Parts: sequence; structure tokens; C-alpha cells
Amino acid sequence: MKEAWAEPDVRDAVVDYVRHWSERTGISYRRIVRWIGIPRSKFYQWQPRYGKVNEHNAWIPRDFRLRDWEKQAILDFWSEHSREGYRRMTYLMLDGDQVAVSSSTVYRVLQEAGVLRRWNPNTNSRKGKGFEQPLKPHEHWHIDISHINIQGTFYYLCSVLDGFSRYLVAWDLRESMTEPQVEIVLQRARERFPNAQPRIISDNGPQFSAKDFKQFIRLSGMTHVRTSPYYPQSNGKLERWHQSAKVEAIRPKTPLSLDDARRIVTEYVEHYNTVRLHSALGYITPQDQLEGRAEQIFAARDAKLENARQARRSAAATSAQEGEPLSVPSEGPHEGRQP
Repeated sequence: MKEAWAEPDVRDAVVDYVRHWSERTGISYRRIVRWIGIPRSKFYQWQPRYGKVNEHNAWIPRDFRLRDWEKQAILDFWSEHSREGYRRMTYLMLDGDQVAVSSSTVYRVLQEAGVLRRWNPNTNSRKGKGFEQPLKPHEHWHIDISHINIQGTFYYLCSVLDGFSRYLVAWDLRESMTEPQVEIVLQRARERFPNAQPRIISDNGPQFSAKDFKQFIRLSGMTHVRTSPYYPQSNGKLERWHQSAKVEAIRPKTPLSLDDARRIVTEYVEHYNTVRLHSALGYITPQDQLEGRAEQIFAARDAKLENARQARRSAAATSAQEGEPLSVPSEGPHEGRQP
């Protein structure tokens, strides 16, 4: 990789690899490039040359560019799914066989069209990032209680989330949430997955520190760990789910009663588990992750992207032979941005 010239296919494969894993993991280009042993300067020279042959002092047009119908399809899809964000929208289009492009291409098209909203930078503290993550389904179940405001009255939403897949296993919304009622929610989760023996992760609420709860955990064959006081980051997955449920379902639909709120949460849980693409999972659904379909989905996406790239390359070659002008390049590094 450190010789003067690399074959175009090898060079493009490296750029694809770095982009792919940066998007899936959130790790910067710089770190991935260092890990695979390529000089950083060489990689950044390769990015704008992606899709081109080695030029050797001769200008050769790029051989893959978005076609006009693809750009319009992206904008049309955005007009109906703008709340999803451009990354999630990329995979919705890819899985739905609408347009096969990378998230950086979607970003560029939307940016050029002037339709992107400004997004606040991530200011979350990195404290607590060292929490040991589960490696398989039902290794960790997170449980927590959140308040839901319904017409000025606060109710209690208790939820159980699988830490590996982010699948919402069980929940209940009640006027109160005592320790026995928390046990009922956990029992529902156990009945759905009777062979699971997870570690239960909770905060230090009175329901979870009660003697009866400890006995229930022991008799059920599970274990229990509580987060440190004033340090709830290790239960952040479930806190994030509660926030999503409020922002995406409860508040927009404004339930008029407890029964109405339960209906809304029921619909949202189904949507969240089976339809909504989760950024922390590589933009697949929690159910796909739970049932082990992740690699199959990623492979299918890679194949679609490669097929689309080859189609654009063929279209560009045909246009060049016919003397037609080429459109504006579609790929390349973000301007001033990095995943």
C-alpha cells in the first residue's frame, strides 16, 4: 500500500472499507487509516480520486456520478422523511430499493439543494463509555421507570430493554409503579423469552433496591447490578428509549387518557422494534439484530452499492462516448466534516 501507485480497484476498495466502517462504528477516518497501515496523506489523496483511473498527468473524467433521476429521488424521499435525518434516510432508501448511495452522497445532495437543517453538535459527556457491552442477545436487560405527562397528570412507564439488540422486551404504563408491579413487567419479559437468564441493570430506585425484588431476581435465575448513584450512564440505552418514545410518539400524538397513551406506546413499540432503523446498530432494526440478520443485511447493502456504482460507471462511459456533458460529481469527502 505504500508504493508510489496503487491500482484503482485496490485504492477504491480501501476508501470503501474506511467509509463503511467509519459509518457503522463512528470511528474517525484518521484512526481506521492508522490501524490498517496507510499513510494518512495518501488516503486523503485517494478520496477525491475515488472512481477514477490513475491519471499520470492526463485528465480523465470520473467514471461514477449520480444520475439526475437519482438526485431527484433523494430529494423526493427527503420531502417525505425529513425527520429521519440523512443517515437513517440513506438506509431506508437502500433497503427499500429506492436509491443505492452512501450517506455522504445523500448529505452532499441535500446540502447542495439547501434543505438540510442545522444540527446541534453532540455535547454528551464521554463519562461512562467504558461500561462493558453485551456480546449476544439477552445478556443484559436494562430496566427503568420514567414519568409520562398525560393531560397534566404524571403516570409511570416501566420498560425492559435488551442491551445487545436494543429490542424493547416488555413495558407497562400505570398510575403507580410499585415493586410488585415492576416484578410483573419483568415476568412478562421472562415469559416472552423463557430461556433467557440476563443480568438485570437498573438504577438505585426504591423498587429495585427492595428486598422482595432481590429475592425475585434470585428465584428467577437472573442476576442484578445497579448503577452508581449520580452516575446513570450505564443505563443510558433505556433512558434514550424513553426519550425517543416521548419525543416521537407521546408528545406529537398528545394522548387524552391513560388508555389512549397505552395505545400510542403499543404502536410505537412495534414500530421501534420492527421498522425504525437504529443508528447504534448500523441502521438496522432491533428485531433484525436480535434475530441475527445483521451481517446478511450489511452484505445485501454492500452488493446494492456496488451494483449501483457499476451502473453509474457504465452510464458515464456511454455518455463520454456520445460526447454528452457529465453531471456534477456525487462522491467525495465531506467538506469540513468527518463521521
